[in-house]
Amino acid sequence: MNIITNFEKIKQEIKNNSSQNEIEVIAVSKTFSIDHIMPLIEYGHKHFGENKVQEAEKKWKELKKSNIDLRLHMIGRLQSNKAKKAVELFDFIHSLDSEKLANELSKRQKEKEKNLSYFIQINLGSEEQKGGVEISELKNFSDYCVNELNLSVLGLMAIPPNDNNPDKYFKRISELNKQFNFRYLSIGMSNDYLKAIKYGASHVRIGSAIFGSRN
Repeated sequence: MNIITNFEKIKQEIKNNSSQNEIEVIAVSKTFSIDHIMPLIEYGHKHFGENKVQEAEKKWKELKKSNIDLRLHMIGRLQSNKAKKAVELFDFIHSLDSEKLANELSKRQKEKEKNLSYFIQINLGSEEQKGGVEISELKNFSDYCVNELNLSVLGLMAIPPNDNNPDKYFKRISELNKQFNFRYLSIGMSNDYLKAIKYGASHVRIGSAIFGSRN
């Protein structure tokens, strides 16, 4: 398996299926070792995704010091007690989903004098096991994050329910994103990223299609 070949194939497919100029491929490196990921870093790719703060710290802390262009995306659920570490490590948080977390991130940003970029996670299927703001709460939450806390919110993020009908959910979140005048949209993973870009995804989170299957 050649990671670079996989990556270039995905980039080409995206180009063939999208009229948008810039779609950011976040290479989801969670559970993969740095040795496994290294070819893509050396190839010059900058954007990587992790879903656990502890794992990300072990893997990326030193690497980011020596590679100042690397951009790390937190794509997993983030607990507010991990906000301090998250602000130190990450450049993007895709899972902003509660006032408590927003308050903590805002506080830690000020301490570190560092501005992160955020996506508000929406719980499209009201699934208890998933994080995310309910659609009915989105306006208040978005206003609070942007106007009260001055967080840099780029757009919405969602992981659709696994019911083999991503189109329905992608359409819904795409409409919401436009309604709130957000510029960016974080949807789509290895199995549905081409569908996601039809609905305006600007950031796709692709792991196994680049790095191979996880153990």
